[in-house]
Amino acid sequence: MKRTNAVNNLLLFYIPLSLLVLFAVFPYIWTFLTSIKPDTELYTSEVKYFTQHPTFKNYMDLFQKSNFMKNMMNSFFVAMATAVISLFVSVLAAYAFARFEFKGKMYFMVSFLLINMFPAVLLLTPLFVIMRKIGLLYTPYSLVIAYSTFTIPFSVWLLTGYIRDLPVALEEAAMVDGCNRMQAFFRITLPLTAPGIVATGIYIFITAWNEFVFALMFTNEATRTLPVALQTFIGQYDIQWGLLTAGGVITTIPVVVLFMLVQKKLVEGLTAGAVKG
Repeated sequence: MKRTNAVNNLLLFYIPLSLLVLFAVFPYIWTFLTSIKPDTELYTSEVKYFTQHPTFKNYMDLFQKSNFMKNMMNSFFVAMATAVISLFVSVLAAYAFARFEFKGKMYFMVSFLLINMFPAVLLLTPLFVIMRKIGLLYTPYSLVIAYSTFTIPFSVWLLTGYIRDLPVALEEAAMVDGCNRMQAFFRITLPLTAPGIVATGIYIFITAWNEFVFALMFTNEATRTLPVALQTFIGQYDIQWGLLTAGGVITTIPVVVLFMLVQKKLVEGLTAGAVKG
């Protein structure tokens, strides 16, 4: 009986799960293996999965023969600035929606969902005109403002659910002990909402880090972000596979490191409110 259960688990769970994981991970493995291949193995008619002469020349050329480091700093600044600004606005707005009653509250919340129903590219033309009028076009600040327009509505909706799940009695007890509304928010509500804030911040950071269309239109050679910089390795007649794959590997490292550092709070934030005790 035990042997039958073990065989069933192997056939119905472990093998399908292994195939699914391999399917998901294979593109990343293939990208890394390609990034360490010399040119003689990249541009051949024969497909080779593994390299016989691994080299990190593509990574050295990436930083020495291009502005990849500057592009990375541009992406980091834009992603961090967008995350900080969007979280600051979203946390305060979410607290107001979760704790106060005011006219039009439901209509505002519904509008946040409706905004996310439409593709962000619809904002491209009006934002382009606005940025040009106020003199922010081709600067990182134009991207921060543009990204905030479609990350804030979803973040407010997400954080409102987290704060609403927190018992109001905790804040009331703090105010009975002498805190005012602002002190109760910073001392009680904000720390308890930390998992939700982390999860929302990661969403905002990754959205700004990976976005391409706005970055292509709102930046120039000096202010390019990583997605646009990687696109420059794709020419009309050839593709620089070595630099492209090396850049792809480098681009994923900050996101992976970020997940490793905050994975505990991320899981707490994503599951907050899912189980009622």
